[in-house]
Amino acid sequence: MSTAPSVDGRRFAGVSNSGDGEVGRATVFDYHESDGLVWAEYSGGDVRLGRLAGTREGDRLSFRYVHVSVDGASSSGRCEARIEVLDDGRLRSHESWAWESRPGTGESVVEEVTGRT
Repeated sequence: MSTAPSVDGRRFAGVSNSGDGEVGRATVFDYHESDGLVWAEYSGGDVRLGRLAGTREGDRLSFRYVHVSVDGASSSGRCEARIEVLDDGRLRSHESWAWESRPGTGESVVEEVTGRT
């Protein structure tokens, strides 16, 4: 099994989300990666400001996230993700997440976007 390319400098947007997740199609993530560490800034849709930080091992990401919703509430949780390379070379992340600041779990998918600022 080959490892997907680095997520460093790549922009992702929400494709789908289950449960009581707040990430949607308007949520955009700007990823960084260095020496096994991954981190990102994100915002859009129901999220006013968000940050995530964690590690990468092969095609697996493990991170914690924290964000402030547009209603001013702050939330935090954890996520395990698997990176996939799409036929067109873009990356897709399949994510299993759980809130730590409140009850709830879910699954989400984010995909690399191009040409969005």
